[in-house]
Amino acid sequence: MRWLSKGIVSTVLSDLGSGRRPLTHKALDELPEGKVVEHIRSVLVATGVLPQRDEQMVRLERHVKDLVSSHATAEGRKILHRYATWHLLRRRSRGKDITHYQLTVARQHLRAAVHLLDWLEEHDLALATCRQADLERWMTSDDARWDTARRLLHDDTLKPKDRLAGLLLLLYARWPAAISRLTIDHIEETDGTVHIRLGAVPVELPASVADLALQQVAALRSHAVLAQTDSPWLFPGGQPGRPISAWAMGERLRELGIRLAEARSTALFQPATELPAAVLARTLGIDITAAVKWQRAAAGDWSAYAAEVSRCHHDV
Repeated sequence: MRWLSKGIVSTVLSDLGSGRRPLTHKALDELPEGKVVEHIRSVLVATGVLPQRDEQMVRLERHVKDLVSSHATAEGRKILHRYATWHLLRRRSRGKDITHYQLTVARQHLRAAVHLLDWLEEHDLALATCRQADLERWMTSDDARWDTARRLLHDDTLKPKDRLAGLLLLLYARWPAAISRLTIDHIEETDGTVHIRLGAVPVELPASVADLALQQVAALRSHAVLAQTDSPWLFPGGQPGRPISAWAMGERLRELGIRLAEARSTALFQPATELPAAVLARTLGIDITAAVKWQRAAAGDWSAYAAEVSRCHHDV
């Protein structure tokens, strides 16, 4: 009864009941976004008053519209609109409702496109005229990434767990979803050396990052003893026994000033120029198909390298 008597709830229901506001999804979309309106919508859908619809797709379309319309240049708005319409929305509207994860990825891709257009404009370049060398310069222009990494390494005013999570993205290209699923057992200490198991092959952590990892493990074990609970997660969530959600982890990283997609791209580009795809996949725990794509993007043609090594051995 208290909920029904709230100003916006009472007003919306009164308007719908009297016919002042049509009983349609479109009419509800015109109201300010928020949990109240979404709850009213979900009740109306559940009772069959309104038809089912893909709410994640609607959110994505709304996000696309807002981001595209806010871009500074007319040409940029045209490019973003085409990219969003024919690449992001079309790929995700194949008869199935999109998931929250797909919504998040699409938003990240669109923000990355905005950052690229802004970078091109800052360097007096255009998308139609930039070349591979320009794109590689953008992907490896990581001054901001290293500035943020240094801040996370040395700023004691930040929480150690946030510093550790941020460094796992900046240094090891881990998505928030992958970071949130790490457990205490992924951190291994042997003879003073600390490794983290991101893929099949453990990776040795630099001393400063290792200290943060051990701090986090020690804090969790101490909490487990005091609270009589034993959670395996390296980054526990608010609910007992469950990890932090991928969305919440992404929000924490963004609050640190990290641009997720851009930072991950930069973190992957350099090792992709130096390592075969199989090694990249085994050490960083990424899919082999993705590793191959990054290797090609970085022009690290290891198949040609292997062929050359084989030819040299044959000549000998």
